[in-house]
Amino acid sequence: MNKDTSNCMNDGSGSSNESSGSGMDGEGASYLVHEIAQITKLRSSPHENLSRVVPGMGKLPASTVRMLVGREGNFSGRGKFSAADRCHMSSRYLPTKGPWIVDRMGSRAYVSQFSDDGSLFIAGFQGSHIRIYDVDKDWKVKKDISARNLRWTITDTSLSPDRQYLVYASMSPIIHIVNAGSATTESVANVTEVHDGLNFSSDNDNDEFGIFSIKFSTDGRELVSGTSESSICVYDLGADKLSLRIPAHLSDVNTVCFADESGHLIYSGSDDSFCKVWDRRCFVAKGQPAGILMGHLEGITFINSRGDGRYLISNGKDQTTKLWDIRKMSSNAMNLGLGDDEWDYRWMDYPKYARNLRHPQDQSLATYQGHSVLRTLVRCYFSPSYR
Repeated sequence: MNKDTSNCMNDGSGSSNESSGSGMDGEGASYLVHEIAQITKLRSSPHENLSRVVPGMGKLPASTVRMLVGREGNFSGRGKFSAADRCHMSSRYLPTKGPWIVDRMGSRAYVSQFSDDGSLFIAGFQGSHIRIYDVDKDWKVKKDISARNLRWTITDTSLSPDRQYLVYASMSPIIHIVNAGSATTESVANVTEVHDGLNFSSDNDNDEFGIFSIKFSTDGRELVSGTSESSICVYDLGADKLSLRIPAHLSDVNTVCFADESGHLIYSGSDDSFCKVWDRRCFVAKGQPAGILMGHLEGITFINSRGDGRYLISNGKDQTTKLWDIRKMSSNAMNLGLGDDEWDYRWMDYPKYARNLRHPQDQSLATYQGHSVLRTLVRCYFSPSYR
């Protein structure tokens, strides 16, 4: 604190705020806080070369897009972000507090999700429990749901767009729906509240199957599910019946979602390593997907739509997340795989030799690596648009 800071401490009139004496009086405390703020600002600001070359970079906070342009154009002369650039970027986009324990149950938390507006958080546990937390009220338990006819675990949950209803799935063809907006905190299936069952099996279907993924449509009128029977099912809530069943893949359908508000397009991801796009307007006539997206070498664990009917991201057991544009999809599929039938993501590490393998017909726009997709169906999401 003994260095000369008169240049950055000037108040604009030529006078300095530097205090005399060694005591920490009000003026000295203010000076100390001011100097720490200045040092922090300097160390978390963009690289000076970026500030000089890219218009507007001298202002804080700097535009992320312009910083990326500067990096790609190598304006800093270093070919990469400096430590200050990274600090500036991460301070705007990454959480700075936590993690901390919100709750602890007697069984593993298998699935979780935020509501679209971030006000609620839903967690599903293997011990037949689902809890809805009110994030804005210090994570208070808003709803404690005891599930009905659970098989193995809660495989997925979905909250309706109006946040009034919650559906939960298990390794069963029956989906259950709960009134999440009621005043009842303890929701015990068919004791304190009715958990209506929605049958996703066909009339002539005597086989038992499980449901890995369930999602509401954006208007809340339909549900789409992915099953262990390699199929996609659409349920009409108004008519209270199954409206469409598609033999979609060659293996488990781990993830499904609607592409946009129209509800016409559906994305699916399977253990056969393919992402597929389905257009309900022409499926009855063709019986085929509108297109296939190739690039993953192993099964797809999750898909998330950007909501614009064009872009989606997928997480795969090949330890990658991929960004896709459905305008680049094809009609043919080529499944490569690792050629190692003994590898199982549930209890084995990913083979080192496979980390550098690439699909020769990879259609993705970008591939993101560095994380692990092991033990369970790890998910991926776009950041909320309002953020």
